[in-house]
Amino acid sequence: MFEMGRDDIDRTPSGIEGLDEIIGGGFPRGSLIILAGNPGVGKTIFSASFLYRGIVDYGERGVYVSFAENREAFFSNMRAFGFNFEELEKVGKFRFLDLITAREEAAPAIMETILREVSEVGARRLVIDSFSALAQMFKETHEVRIILHTILSRVTRLLGCTTLLIVENPYGENRIGFGIEEFVADGIILLRRSRLADRLLRELEVFKMRGTPTYETQAVFTLKGGFKVFPPFKPKPIEKPSRFQPQPDTELFFSSGSPDLDKMLGGGYPRGSMVLIEIDEQITTLQYHLIAVPVAWNFIAHGRGVFVVPSAGVDQSLVLRRAWEGGFTKDEINSLLRIRVKDYPGIKSEPYLVAFRGENFSEDYMRYMEVERDLRERTGQPTLSVIGVDTLINIYGVKETISALRFCATRVREVGDLDIVLLKPGYPRVTKILSAIADIHLRITREHGSVLVYGIKPRTNLYVLEMDVSRGYAMPKLTPII
Repeated sequence: MFEMGRDDIDRTPSGIEGLDEIIGGGFPRGSLIILAGNPGVGKTIFSASFLYRGIVDYGERGVYVSFAENREAFFSNMRAFGFNFEELEKVGKFRFLDLITAREEAAPAIMETILREVSEVGARRLVIDSFSALAQMFKETHEVRIILHTILSRVTRLLGCTTLLIVENPYGENRIGFGIEEFVADGIILLRRSRLADRLLRELEVFKMRGTPTYETQAVFTLKGGFKVFPPFKPKPIEKPSRFQPQPDTELFFSSGSPDLDKMLGGGYPRGSMVLIEIDEQITTLQYHLIAVPVAWNFIAHGRGVFVVPSAGVDQSLVLRRAWEGGFTKDEINSLLRIRVKDYPGIKSEPYLVAFRGENFSEDYMRYMEVERDLRERTGQPTLSVIGVDTLINIYGVKETISALRFCATRVREVGDLDIVLLKPGYPRVTKILSAIADIHLRITREHGSVLVYGIKPRTNLYVLEMDVSRGYAMPKLTPII
């Protein structure tokens, strides 16, 4: 539970990308923070980022006290993440205390050494790795409590030094450390490794943070390129719109329109393939459009035709808006884009609209083939079809829809086109059938507010989806969880 403290509390940035957004701007200055988790979950990288970024970005000197790793190993491991602690130590901004060989009888002297080093360096950040190792030097629990209060009062309060205590959680244990740290600390952060769809998922949970009124207590994180926390997905405004810049295709692959997605898939979408994008119920239209729209933009930018059967809840006006957002002209849209709409009396005639009666499956399928053939012949290039499966099911039923998509899968391989099939929740049997038919199967889901994308065919890691507007249009930013 979080305390609803003052919103003017003095804070120090955590140095962890994305974390401050969910803890109100940083750690309370001069606070005692427990960082707990199983071995190998990322606690050392977290604490090293806290110190390094604090020194480099905020001018707050730091001390790292290690009971688990010697100086050479620490410096070497941290260089892999771009942290040059050796240079910082040479200029007096950082100090590493190697206390691996410390013994029980030296415990009081160890505390005095830590306090002296913090004072001499003028440190504003301290990491003790790990408190579990330090506490094991004491026979009685009350002695551990005394040490905690010493750190709390003398280091954090009197010296104004924000302190991270690393606590090792044995596998299978739910309690944190000795069970008393949580009553003394100002903040508690727990790191976990779990599984989602039989893939690695890294989770962070904030159990306590003094003076922090927040309702997001859990988040996804990755160790890709350092320690990064992902706050809940947020749309971003496009301040200076610009035209979509096409991505190159290869002999074997159509680009997805996104360099990140191409990399995730090992090159893009195979030519002459069907792609199934399975969309969970928590996913918004904007979120799955980040994956589905760039490939349509890329086809149009290369002068190729695109045929769209909008999913339920998406009408022709939204499809048209997405085309405008790609920076395409009216002539390009009229020439290369076709949107399926329901035929009704008085429907407005536009070059990009194709009206279907929706009464006879065979008649409508032949109409679809004619439109697609016309696009291919006029451009002399492959075409893209983006098909909302729920729309077809609502009109023709499951049996006819599956039959049509089987025909599409065969045809697309024969002519070298690309079909993107969008499948929303509610059709488990259809999902199994289409997964067997499709060459590529992607799934979009959500966890702790983060949007996650992963490949079933081909199998990939979990990737966190963010919205990138740096180019002047919305693109997917995909970061693997490793």
